[in-house]
Amino acid sequence: MARTDSQLDHPAVVGWDIGGAHVKASLVVDGRVHDVAQWAAPLWQGLAHLDAAIDAAIERWPGFGQARHAVTMTAEMTDLFPDREAGVHALVLRLAQRLGEATRFFAGRAGWAGAVDGPARWRDVASANWLATAFQVAARHPEALLVDIGSTTTDLIPIRGGAPAPHGRSDAERLASGELVYVGVVRTPLCALARRMSFGSERYNVMNEFFATTADVFRLTGELDPEHDQHPAADGGDKSLAASCRRIARMIGMDARDADVAAWVALAERWRAAMLVEITANLARVAAQAGLPPDAPIVGAGCGLFLARELSRHGSHPFLAFHSVAGLDAAATDPVHRWADTCAPSVAVALLLDRSSSCG
Repeated sequence: MARTDSQLDHPAVVGWDIGGAHVKASLVVDGRVHDVAQWAAPLWQGLAHLDAAIDAAIERWPGFGQARHAVTMTAEMTDLFPDREAGVHALVLRLAQRLGEATRFFAGRAGWAGAVDGPARWRDVASANWLATAFQVAARHPEALLVDIGSTTTDLIPIRGGAPAPHGRSDAERLASGELVYVGVVRTPLCALARRMSFGSERYNVMNEFFATTADVFRLTGELDPEHDQHPAADGGDKSLAASCRRIARMIGMDARDADVAAWVALAERWRAAMLVEITANLARVAAQAGLPPDAPIVGAGCGLFLARELSRHGSHPFLAFHSVAGLDAAATDPVHRWADTCAPSVAVALLLDRSSSCG
């Protein structure tokens, strides 16, 4: 996690993206992103994980109480709650208690909701984090395609005429349109990506068990940043290359000792290719639905940004990292910039609230 000056000596906004698996937060001071952080928070296990993330942010940023807070969320979808309305209600209540009654909740095109009216406006508040990121992209690039590949999901959002132009708004509508693809680079079970897989000279049916995840794949390909690898492995074991080989081998009924490491890396590459095929098919569908020009840039975000960059190389779209549209134009090796890419919705809601306050 990036870290800069922790003292909030100037008017500040903390942007929050409350997901079901992670809580992400960004500190914006005087319109500039100063720090970004992410904490693993399996909220399906209870709101104590949300409290722990807020406590960590308070420790990280002394003076936290003087900041304004902008929130977006997707965690209302977790099975902790009976339905999305109840999820938004519970999250708004807990966040207002912890962050203050002045906390603002991003409601997409409807603007901002407060602690009082947030629950009643749950349809606008629910699962709007991708839209916050898209608004930030649209402010810099009137024609673009946002590709945010995270730990669990992929968002493919067209930007047309300087505004987000999604075909759907709710998760259900975006699943239908192809703008939401339920694959990511950490938590996706490998059995969700392919029914059969080649290994050596044979093709195997894939075991429909939670034996391995995409984190095992991207550990073996060397592309998953260890700082983004925050959730337990499928078997609760360690995250060494040997353990990832063991888990991937189980997917086709084998043990790691049945082949050498190079063979398991090659199998991981095939899983990677299967994931890219699914994202590419949906990306082409989304771009066609929106009538995007072929030279519209792909703006990549998420811990799977490396895959978004590859998608641009396979087509005619130039590539930009999200941090460049968030006003962070220096080298992407800067930790703040890398974490801004990973936690794009939290950065976006902070900048959007900061901008609306300045204009108002």
